[in-house]
Amino acid sequence: MSDNTSKQFLENLLITPSPTGFEKAGVKVWKEYVEQFSDEVVTDAYGSAAGKINISGDVATVLLEAHCDEIGMVVQHITDQGFVYVNKLGGSDSTIARAKKVLIHNKRGRVVGVTGNTAIHLQSAKNGGGKQPAWKEIYVDIGVNSKEEALKLVQIGDPITYATDFEFLNDTILTGRAIDNRMGGYIIAEAMKRISKKKKDLKVNVIALNSVQEEVGGFGARMMSYRFMPDVALVTDVTHATDTPGIDQKEHGTVEIGKGPTIQHGGANHPKVVSFLEEVCEKAGIDVQHEATSVRTGTDTDSIFYQQTGIPSALISLPLRYMHSPVETCNMNDVNQLISVMEEAVLAMRPDQTFGVFEG
Repeated sequence: MSDNTSKQFLENLLITPSPTGFEKAGVKVWKEYVEQFSDEVVTDAYGSAAGKINISGDVATVLLEAHCDEIGMVVQHITDQGFVYVNKLGGSDSTIARAKKVLIHNKRGRVVGVTGNTAIHLQSAKNGGGKQPAWKEIYVDIGVNSKEEALKLVQIGDPITYATDFEFLNDTILTGRAIDNRMGGYIIAEAMKRISKKKKDLKVNVIALNSVQEEVGGFGARMMSYRFMPDVALVTDVTHATDTPGIDQKEHGTVEIGKGPTIQHGGANHPKVVSFLEEVCEKAGIDVQHEATSVRTGTDTDSIFYQQTGIPSALISLPLRYMHSPVETCNMNDVNQLISVMEEAVLAMRPDQTFGVFEG
């Protein structure tokens, strides 16, 4: 990390809960940071925020995008005994939901609870021992004895996150909850910060967008990309690192943490934008890995590229181990390389930059 301000910003992002559909607190942290070096910051009705560096109305505009929301759970039902049954928010994994400390968030603050787990001594096939639980079987114990007591603390619809902090395993390896995709918000903010210091060399307008509700359909990115209609979009999210035991690289490709960000090919990724990024990285000496997209990227790129007459887009991803878990793990060297990709790409763009397939 470049300085103590950047470090503190990342810590604030990582510890601030931002479950999908309930992103206000996380976006507020991002927005207040980006306001320091943006010409203006705008928001929309659902809470996405965008910082802008404006050069001229006559030049191209590039969008740097990352989503701000994280997976989680939501209060679904409260029993007469005060146990809180849940459902998932986004792509949460019920396999790892039991025996965890969680936080239930509401307007008054937060309530601590634990997800119930029948002791191994008492498990049997009849009570679900040894099988993956369905979400309807996951419940939270908040230490009360009745529905009436529970309703004084929580209500139906309150979002839930795991009570997991972040930690560095060594100088470069970071683990924690919601690196997907809080780290993306950090990356585009830091890229904007660097670009703002080189404004005299900048030839295009820049928008950094932190979008809501990616985990449930990419809705925030759809709204804001339709609103801005940039000339090109550079999207960043996490991708699966396949360098841990039990992953078939023939099926899922080869991606390693510490070997640089990945550039995706195919699908929503515009071939001219991809080639441009490859040239920028080669010139700047930035190591990148490559991924193939068979159908969808599974990111906000899929929501952005088809707006109106089309927005040439490309996805640059951060390799991540243990995605959608409380112990997501990444390498900060990859993070810093990804920031550099964003910075160098924006500064390399011409005022009249276009990416038509049949150009040139």
